[in-house]
Amino acid sequence: MNLRKGFIQAGKFIAFLAVGILLLWIAFRTVNFKALVSDLKGANYYWLILSILFGLFGYMSRARRWIILINPLGYNPKYWNTFHSMMSGYLANLALPRIGEITRCVALGKKEKIPVDQLIGTVVVERTIDFISLLIIMFGLFFTSGSRIREYLNASIIIPFREKVLSVFGAAWILWTIVIGLSAIALYMLLRYKKELRKIKFVSKIFDIAHGVINGLKTISKLKRNWEFIFHTVFIWFNYALMTWIVVFCIESTSQLSFTSSIFILVIGGLAMSAPVQGGIGAYHYFVSRGIAFLAGVSIEDGSAYAILTHESQLVLVLILGAVAFFMLSRKKQNNGNNA
Repeated sequence: MNLRKGFIQAGKFIAFLAVGILLLWIAFRTVNFKALVSDLKGANYYWLILSILFGLFGYMSRARRWIILINPLGYNPKYWNTFHSMMSGYLANLALPRIGEITRCVALGKKEKIPVDQLIGTVVVERTIDFISLLIIMFGLFFTSGSRIREYLNASIIIPFREKVLSVFGAAWILWTIVIGLSAIALYMLLRYKKELRKIKFVSKIFDIAHGVINGLKTISKLKRNWEFIFHTVFIWFNYALMTWIVVFCIESTSQLSFTSSIFILVIGGLAMSAPVQGGIGAYHYFVSRGIAFLAGVSIEDGSAYAILTHESQLVLVLILGAVAFFMLSRKKQNNGNNA
């Protein structure tokens, strides 16, 4: 059984890695590598150090926010045990997407004698809050940002989708009639056959996501330090925005980008990082490089250089912090064993 699980995990690793490599090829197939290397050689790496520092602040704040979520369970884990467990999870995610959520819970559960299933519940709430935060930023950006960002959304997503749909249905009124009709049927089916629909795995997953969002919001309202939780959530995303923005100063051609533009890059980068590949490789490079090229009016090589600097600097940070975390956790285990 263990051998079979090992083969399955290895198969998943290879499959996800293959997808990542394919996305990398798509992202860089039209790039002039001589120009790209020239951009990377001429970059000002002092700004990159500052970006990494903001990333570190974000991770440290995440650890504190996780403790706030754990406290209502009746446990008060030590900060550094929490931080190291969390970073070991981020490192594990580089091997297999989403396995880090389990890894961090198992690591902290062993250190602090907390039931792993309860810790997994807190991670679900945390991810739900991150999802809600990203949605809020997305909608806020769409309604308050400059016309250039809205132009990008229209040109890249809305208009192509609308034209594709209209090419199939012919006229807008036919499309709206079909949409309204299908929505009414779906609502009736949902209310009439709710229990039966829950048995379908895909539908059950949608219900679980909806319940997760609702429960996540309820959890915040019940926290004793809910304002501290909200502060850390805002602080985390603010640091992520600064981390993204600071890198534009590494490359002369992108240095004129505004902070608002960097928030847009943060959003599309965040969506790309959720792709089922190790560390968002390929997906992040493709979308961010194109986004930067559009917003700054620069070449795809300059956009690719920005994507590489941003992604790989944070990758190095996770590798270092994750390696230190595994070392510290294993050392503490050995010390506990010797004391016993």
